[in-house]
Amino acid sequence: MRLRKIKGASEYLKKYPQFVITNPVEHKGKWQQIFNNKNDLVLEIGCGKGQFIIEMAKKYPNKNFIGIEKFDSVLIRALEKLKETELTNIRLIHYDAFEIENIFLKEINTIYLTFSDPWPKAKHAKRRLTHQSFLTKFEKIVKDEIIFKTDNLEFFKYSIETMRDYGMNLLDVNTNLISDVENLKTEFEEKFSNLGFKINRVIAKYKGDKNGK
Repeated sequence: MRLRKIKGASEYLKKYPQFVITNPVEHKGKWQQIFNNKNDLVLEIGCGKGQFIIEMAKKYPNKNFIGIEKFDSVLIRALEKLKETELTNIRLIHYDAFEIENIFLKEINTIYLTFSDPWPKAKHAKRRLTHQSFLTKFEKIVKDEIIFKTDNLEFFKYSIETMRDYGMNLLDVNTNLISDVENLKTEFEEKFSNLGFKINRVIAKYKGDKNGK
């Protein structure tokens, strides 16, 4: 389905600096200062309309959450949800994950990749967020783990392979995630689960990271 472009979306996002960080490069290595505490930093790449990250921020008030979304018209939907809460432990960023190492040092505890675009054509493999080039970028910024979820089994198999080839430790591989303690759902997960699709999840760590061996 074609994304509906919202006119003036970028300018609208700038009106809410308490929720949206418009100059993320300036905060590289200093993201805990944004939240005025030393709590763990959790990053969702491709936060979409914000359902998952907002619910996570509600459930875990002692963690700080950052949601990145490439499309400003989509991020507005997350902002509208966030404005209806009183959350102070979450920020949104309009940014392309391809340049993610420009805005973070090794300060993120957990990265969530939730229902990323599978880019099914082989010629587009480098755009997949679990391609080796992205795993290299993520290794520079994450301290603990990457949690990847998708309904696309072929994309999941590809991701398992690339993570293994990269030398990552796969701590939990689940090809039929029904429910667990923390399985709050994204909009896509809710939709696909209701249609009977199986949800796939892997928790992975880079070798040498804490508890990664």
